Parts: sequence; C-alpha cells; structure tokens
Amino acid sequence: MEWLTRICWILLGALHVMPALVLFAPALTERLYQVDPAGEVGILLIHRAAMFLTIVVVAAIAVFDPGSRRLATIVTAISMIGFLVVYARAGMPAGALQSIARADLIGLLPLAVVAFSAWRPAG
Repeated sequence: MEWLTRICWILLGALHVMPALVLFAPALTERLYQVDPAGEVGILLIHRAAMFLTIVVVAAIAVFDPGSRRLATIVTAISMIGFLVVYARAGMPAGALQSIARADLIGLLPLAVVAFSAWRPAG
C-alpha cells in the first residue's frame, strides 16, 4: 500500500504544478484562465498560485513523511473539494473553469487513496 500512497501523492502534487507555476510566470494566467495578469482578477490568480505551491510542497513532503499525511490530506482536500463546491454553486460554467473542475474530479481518486491510507487503523 505504501508504494500506491506515494504514487498518489506524486499525482496530487503534479496536478497542482501547472497552476502553481503562475506564481513564477504570471503570463500563464492568460493561457490557463484567459485573464489579464495585470488586472485585479489576474493578481488574485497569481496569489492563488502561491496557495497551489503550498499543495505541491505538502504533497512532496507527504511522499516521504508518513507523519505529515493527515494534515497534507486535509489541506489538499480543502483545496480540491472546495473548488468543486464553488464551481457547482456557480452553475458549472463552461470554459477554463470546466477543465479545472475535470482535473479536480479526476484527482479525487488519488485523494481518496491517500485519505484512506492516512486514517486506516495501524496494523
């Protein structure tokens, strides 16, 4: 089970790399979200990239540190499930957000694996 858990953490980290890169390359906001990086929404998306970098970092730590996995699972779940709830409440609009929602939906499978692993009874 350990190898599967590690692979799932790698997948979850990888899922968040592209949006995290916006922090270092703000012009990606146009490509990923069709938003001007200099505008107010662009600035918020660049800050959002810092939050995604947090997910990448906690996922990377969780690959190697089983003691961090419960907290890493919570942080990652809040991000992914939170977005899906907000997206659903907004009426699931088409466009850039739809592809993000699809990615997060796919990411729920590895998230379920790491959650199960983090909270399964020892032994």
